[in-house]
Amino acid sequence: MTKTELLDQVARKAHLTKKAAEEAIDVFLDEVGRVLSKGEKVVLSGFGTFRVISMKGKTVKIPKTEKLVTIKTHRLPRFTPGKKLKRQVSR
Repeated sequence: MTKTELLDQVARKAHLTKKAAEEAIDVFLDEVGRVLSKGEKVVLSGFGTFRVISMKGKTVKIPKTEKLVTIKTHRLPRFTPGKKLKRQVSR
């Protein structure tokens, strides 16, 4: 599903205009990103948890060239599905 398809579904099911649905989804995505950028987590009961993990820096070898490359320490977003979402997907 693309963002456009999601907007159409939200607008139809929530009886909103496409513009209002787009604003709501954009605000949601912006807020999730803002909270994660501060290192906090977002918990949506029944859906899942968004959190940030820290990856330590390391040196890896590229197999094709045998060249060593250093990867810096960085943070990545992670998602853990909730029970309700797991049940929906496993059906």
